[in-house]
Amino acid sequence: MTMGRSDNRELSAPWHPLSLGNGEVARDTGTIYCRIFPDSGQSYHDAQISDYAGLRSPYFPWRPPLRLRVRAWASHPVEALRGTAGFGFWNQPFIPGEIKLRLPQAVWFFFGSPPNNMALAKGQRGNGWKAATFDAARPLFLALLPLTPLGFLLMRVPLLYRLLWPIGQRAIGVSEQQLAVDIAVPHVYELHWLPHGVLFWVDEKLVHSAPTAPQGPLGFIAWIDNQYAVVTPQGNLGFGFVPIEQPQWIALESISIDRLR
Repeated sequence: MTMGRSDNRELSAPWHPLSLGNGEVARDTGTIYCRIFPDSGQSYHDAQISDYAGLRSPYFPWRPPLRLRVRAWASHPVEALRGTAGFGFWNQPFIPGEIKLRLPQAVWFFFGSPPNNMALAKGQRGNGWKAATFDAARPLFLALLPLTPLGFLLMRVPLLYRLLWPIGQRAIGVSEQQLAVDIAVPHVYELHWLPHGVLFWVDEKLVHSAPTAPQGPLGFIAWIDNQYAVVTPQGNLGFGFVPIEQPQWIALESISIDRLR
């Protein structure tokens, strides 16, 4: 790790691995693999690395402005990968052993396979490979929170959804863009997490500009698991596990985090 004007963490940094179920974190010739293996979908399996597990409170070391750069790929293309996977920053709303529950915030590259359906960005699918932000700590979301049950009912009317959901989306700081890249091929993913927005690149091409950004603090995570979640503006909620038919993984060849001025 190099400290100074930048805080740069490569694969030699002390990432904290975590494996649940049949998950496995392994290193091979300078590349970290987060793997899960075949299962019927009756239990949870996860393989991840992070830079906040095991740290003393407040756990999460990062605030904007900063730059994340990752060279990564997956074992399967979008159509064949199962569960969820990705890398970036979040605040893990609940940590076992803690009483505190945090409102979720995230800035990351995120994948979810069907039946995952987090359809919170108007005009974007609720699954797939995407650049995304989320910030439930925004004051507007907290102000609207008591109206959530009524909002679910109103959003079931197509006209009201088209008219009103942009307000709800802005309240929770959601900004997403589906990525038309082959995740089974190595790419360089980069994001600039700034105080008032987030810029996302793939192979030095700007692919998404989010107009808002969480203020943190957040921690870095890279993971793959076999879960799915359903959260829609119409009040459809669900959670569960998907079967895994063959071994699958994400590979991270380099990770760097640099503070920006």
